[in-house]
Parts: sequence; C-alpha cells; structure tokens
Amino acid sequence: MHMLIHGKCHCGNIAFSLDWQPDPLEIPARACDCSFCTKHGGVWTSHPSGALQVRVQEPSLVSRYAFGTGTADFHACARCGVVPVVTSLIDGHLYAVVSVNAFEDVDPSMIRHASATFGDEKTQSRLDRRTRNWIANVAYVEGGA
Repeated sequence: MHMLIHGKCHCGNIAFSLDWQPDPLEIPARACDCSFCTKHGGVWTSHPSGALQVRVQEPSLVSRYAFGTGTADFHACARCGVVPVVTSLIDGHLYAVVSVNAFEDVDPSMIRHASATFGDEKTQSRLDRRTRNWIANVAYVEGGA
C-alpha cells in the first residue's frame, strides 16, 4: 500500500505528486526556524524512499531563491507567492522537500509538527543530512500539464 500525496501552489503553477510507500500512519513535518521559513510559514516533509514529481506549467513564473549557504533553492510561484517545494542539487543529484501547507486532500490529523533548527549546521553536515533525509527520487518537469 502507498499514499499518493498531491500538492500545489495557490494558483496551480507549481504542483507535485509524492508517492509515499508504505502508506504512512503519520507524516512528520518540520517547522524550520530560519528567517525565510518563519516569514513564509514553511513546514516541510520528506520521505527518503518516496518518489516526487514536480510539474511546472509556466517556468517563467517560478522564482528560485537561495540564501545562507546557497545550497537549497526555494521554488516560489511568482504569480501567487507560494513556495511548495525546495530542492538541493548535491553531487549532481537532485533532492527535495515539500511543504505540508501545499497538500491537497490530506487529513491534517496525519501531520505531526515539530520544530527544527539548522542554523548552526556546517555546510557539509547540512548536505549529508539532506542526502539521508530528503526525497532522493525527484523528477522536475517544466512546461506541461
């Protein structure tokens, strides 16, 4: 059994499907305390053995924002302002997390919120954590339905 989680920005320009196997009893969600996530209400989840497909209808309406170590791109929709996905390119491999706030039709009682602090993390430790914990099977498709 598996759970297929759909999410998107408010206008639908950036959408994703996350295949979560096996079907989760709960979905861990990390509320990062960095200044960007705090200002945007960023609450992220990932499943290292999951498969993520990100679909962007209008690539020209996606703004990628990197700050701090510059090792992650926050994909913000320039039309509606929502950030549904964050990616990190590590050694030529794309990893990602998704925003639980962008989920469509997921029972909110399944989401287990916890705070997360990564500010003191060194760059290599951060990249190592992402390769262990972020979604490693990511397809990023631009310009289509």
